[in-house]
Amino acid sequence: LRYLSEFQVGETRKESAGGALDAYNAASTIASTELPPTHPIRLGLALNFSVFYYEILNSPDKACQIAKSAFDDAIAELDTLNEESYKDSTLIMQLLRDNLTLWTSDQQEESADGVKAEE
Repeated sequence: LRYLSEFQVGETRKESAGGALDAYNAASTIASTELPPTHPIRLGLALNFSVFYYEILNSPDKACQIAKSAFDDAIAELDTLNEESYKDSTLIMQLLRDNLTLWTSDQQEESADGVKAEE
């Protein structure tokens, strides 16, 4: 549903986005109770969910919140990461951090533009 909402418009986009949001929320609830914060599937879900909020729902604050929370939770338990998933987990953590850096710089630029426009 998320990918449908990327190219649909109007009411069908809203419906697809709503269905995707429900699915992401359900998956996030399961992942947070069943998987450790460093698990690649949990991290990948957080990465995709944050991108969904940023790109589809146009909610950069919520996107940053999800990405930062996932990154911080994983960092706190990095020492428990097993060798098997270390590479995958750290790669996804890097992507979360890259998105946070990009998104926060975008927000700073937008707020700076807003200040300039008022002058």
